[in-house]
Formats: sequence, structure tokens, C-alpha cells
Amino acid sequence: MISFKKQNAVKFIVALLLCVWLGLLLSQPTPFQLIKEFGLFSGLGVIGAIFANATGAGGGVVFVPFFNYLSFSPQSVVATSFAIQCCGMTAGALTWAHYYKKQHSHDNYWKALPSALMLTIPTSICGVGFAQYSSQSNLLLEHLWGGANNLHIAFGSFSIVLALAIFASVPLMKRTHFEKDLQSKDLLGLPFIGFLGGVITAWLSVGVGELVAVYLIIRGFNVTMSIAIAVILSAFTVWSALPYHAFIGESIVWQVVLFAGAGAIVGGMIAKYVVLAFSVQRLKLFFGIWVLMLGITSLPIF
Repeated sequence: MISFKKQNAVKFIVALLLCVWLGLLLSQPTPFQLIKEFGLFSGLGVIGAIFANATGAGGGVVFVPFFNYLSFSPQSVVATSFAIQCCGMTAGALTWAHYYKKQHSHDNYWKALPSALMLTIPTSICGVGFAQYSSQSNLLLEHLWGGANNLHIAFGSFSIVLALAIFASVPLMKRTHFEKDLQSKDLLGLPFIGFLGGVITAWLSVGVGELVAVYLIIRGFNVTMSIAIAVILSAFTVWSALPYHAFIGESIVWQVVLFAGAGAIVGGMIAKYVVLAFSVQRLKLFFGIWVLMLGITSLPIF
């Protein structure tokens, strides 16, 4: 009976989201022209969300280079990526949270999940706030990469480092026994990584989820749990970053978000099944190769 009610609730939510999306589309002056121009972004949203929610990395790894290719302004690249991720990462976070509650709430190998989120979510949001509202952040960005106009260089450099970290973590995924409890060093390491990842995410729309996931995997925690933590953390992080881009920067391309966001919701809902159906090692290896290629091609050597 309870299962039947839950299924009906899910169907109701999906139907409600579909109605809201159709309402937004039909409220536009030329809806059919929008579908013709931006409809294919739905596929981009699905792909980006599957990668993001199946690996713990932000969808910006897919969205940023694509929007750069379309010659979006640096501000619109990051802002639009954040808006799409708010859709996909939220769907993925809710899916992973439900999976944890249903399957692993009493699993000793998953007991670190709530504590890890408590240590990283507040510091990640603080990192985003520092990057977006502090003048020191702008000076730091200018010093490191020459400002926001060199976003492609920053993204390429970070992607290469991220890919190397992913490759380094792949052999560790063969473990059959995992850490169960956070230790003293994690009480310091996770907040620091959360803050640093929040700053990087605010600049590039990708960073904190994968950094935390790689750290937890290297520390010996359950791989699937590490991915779940990264996805839930990323959802909170991108939502904290959105108000700045929506009300201050005002650089979001909403037509793209309308379609890519809908695709991202679908991708976020099915990503969990991708993780559970395929080898995590192969999934990470493929994703690492993909990120490395994107990073190299984003640098000015090409």
C-alpha cells in the first residue's frame, strides 16, 4: 500500500513538472520557433546530467566547453550551466537520497554520508559566496588566469588536473572493504575541500563534487556512497550560486535552460541506474578520458 502511494506520488510530481514546463513553453511569444532553435539542447541536458550524477562531477564538464564552442560570453557560459545543473543535480540528489534512505540507511559502509554532507555543504556555500561577492576573489581569479575572459584556460587546466585525479582513483575502486567512519583528518580535510571546491565551482560551474568524491575514494570509502555525497553536495552548491547569476549578473540564457533543464531532470533521474548497471571503474575511466580530452582541447594550444 505504501509502495503504491509512493509510485503515485512520483507519477504526480512528474506530471506536475511536465505541466509546468509546457506552461512555460506555451507562454512564450513563439513557442514553435523556440523548439526549432533550442529543442536539441534537451539532449545536451540529458547527457550532461547523466555524467554529472553518475560520477559526482558537475554537469559543467559537458556544458562549459559546448557553450564556449557556441561563443557564449564567459558570464553566460557559467550562469547558464549553473541554471541547468539546478534542474539536473536536484533530480539526481533526490534520487540518490531516496536510494540511500531505502537501501543503505542502516548500512555501516554508508554511515558517513550524513556527516560528510554536514562538513562540506556549509563550507562549499561559503566558498561560492566568497567567489561571487568578494573583491579578493576577483583579484585571485585575475592573478591565476587573467580574469573571467580566460575561462577556457581555467576550465582546461582544471579539467586536466581533475582527469588525472580520476585516473589515480580508479585502481582504488577495486576494494571490497571500505572505511566506515570519518576520522580527525577528515573533520579538517572535508571542510577545506568543500570551501576550495565551492570557490572553483563558482568560477567554472564544476569542481566541488568531483573533488570531494575523489578524496573520499582515496580515503577508502564506498565508491557509490562517495558519488551520492558528491551529487547531493553539488545540488546545494549550484542552488547557492544561482541567485547571483539570476538577479545580479543577469546573464543566464533562459531559452537554453528551458530545454536543457528539462533534459537534465530526466538525466538526473536515470543516472543512478547507470552507476548500478555498469562497472564503476569503467565508468570513471571513460569519464576521465572524456574530461582529459575536453581539458586539452580547451587550452589555446589548439
